[in-house]
Amino acid sequence: MPAIRETTDLLNKFNEIREFCQNYREPIFLTNNGQGELAVMSIETYEELVGRLELYQAVEVGLNQIENGETITEEEMLEHIKNL
Repeated sequence: MPAIRETTDLLNKFNEIREFCQNYREPIFLTNNGQGELAVMSIETYEELVGRLELYQAVEVGLNQIENGETITEEEMLEHIKNL
């Protein structure tokens, strides 16, 4: 579960925040005067999140193509792969 910290902790307790993000692979939400300000996470967690989003978008495109009848035969696909 994400942690919630004050924005001043980013400067004053950077190492602690970094360790949390790396060990738990969760973001830390930083607040300023009780209002959400930033989300901080490790690069590894960010890249995993972006990769998952790109995969979901590709699946959505494929499902839309199937729904719209934009498909090709297995033979057409194999020919396409051979030409790559």
